[in-house]
Amino acid sequence: MPADILRGAEPLSVHGNAYGVLVVHGFTGSPHSMRPLAEAFANAGFSVEMPLLPGHGTAVEDMIPLRFEDFSGATEAAYLELSNRSDKTIVAGLSMGGTLTCWLASRHPEIAGIVLVNPLVAPAADSFRDILTGSIAAGLDRIPGIGSDIAKEGVTELAYESTPLEPMISLFDAVAELAGHLNEIRCPALLLQSREDHVVPAESGDLFVEATGGPVERIWLDHSYHVATLDNDSEEIEKRSLGFAHEIFES
Repeated sequence: MPADILRGAEPLSVHGNAYGVLVVHGFTGSPHSMRPLAEAFANAGFSVEMPLLPGHGTAVEDMIPLRFEDFSGATEAAYLELSNRSDKTIVAGLSMGGTLTCWLASRHPEIAGIVLVNPLVAPAADSFRDILTGSIAAGLDRIPGIGSDIAKEGVTELAYESTPLEPMISLFDAVAELAGHLNEIRCPALLLQSREDHVVPAESGDLFVEATGGPVERIWLDHSYHVATLDNDSEEIEKRSLGFAHEIFES
């Protein structure tokens, strides 16, 4: 049986106006990392769905048997439910949530716009993949966690303290496949990227800007690390994201 949902990791569902925003958290994280942004969208009157991805927000053992298809399937189901009751829908994601946002946008051209915060879209280096597969061959099923990459003192992300290896390799496989489909994303995109990120390399944002088929506004975040939605630039992220949403929905 899956473990109970951790306090603070609960999903969010708000029935607001006819404009929908799907908000997607990252790998080994939880809705905790995206809650301020999701609540900003909800307070602006929009309908908001922020699912808790399978295997997340409970115990890392629940995540070990899962793969990217489990995460993408749950994300798409949440998007379809929201879009069915919305006139227009945008999607916002952090890290793997950005991967899932791009995956959705490449498959659903009706998505009106996307907001990406330090998204993972560049394929992992072969040398890093070799380290992971070697760790699995040595009998390991997890490595130290990647959560709480935050510059702001006293702030901790609600994320697992370890990273499951097989799901991570599955994510990397999906990212490698997605890289060839970024040009199929035609909707406007707001890319919010930290200059110093210890989880996702800057090349990921560069690739998105170069490869996507739609217009991109790139905003650099100078005072935050990877989990920028909880960091020093959180208010800037919320302001820029709300401005982007209003522009998309009112056009």
